[in-house]
Amino acid sequence: MLPLGVTAVHAQSALSSLGQPSTSAVGDVSSSANYHVYVFTRGGTRYIQVNDASGAVRGAFAVTAYKAVGLPIGSDASRLATPDEPLPAPAVTTGETVYTDNSVQVFVAPQPNGTMQLMLAPGDCKNPAECSSHGP
Repeated sequence: MLPLGVTAVHAQSALSSLGQPSTSAVGDVSSSANYHVYVFTRGGTRYIQVNDASGAVRGAFAVTAYKAVGLPIGSDASRLATPDEPLPAPAVTTGETVYTDNSVQVFVAPQPNGTMQLMLAPGDCKNPAECSSHGP
């Protein structure tokens, strides 16, 4: 019973770090030195948070087996695109993939005005800007 309780406490402390600049409860899984990416899991939902190099929270996604949505977290929360919640393609579509697993990838495209568009796309997508956007 104790190991289960310890695991539940660890999961709770990890989830309470969601949206925070410092997420000491989980490790950085970013594939880029320019960003920090943290993944939290609870009840079959994965939460993927992207922080910039200085640690500021830029945005987060919730991913289930059925849907992927942007969360109202971070300075770029209004610029989170998924196939389920597409946005028009950003002004600048160059950037970098900051996270990839066997089902999704997260791509960040810095914009000329200092904002960032974060795009979550299927893992096999060749162009995240196309996979997570709709026409203008």
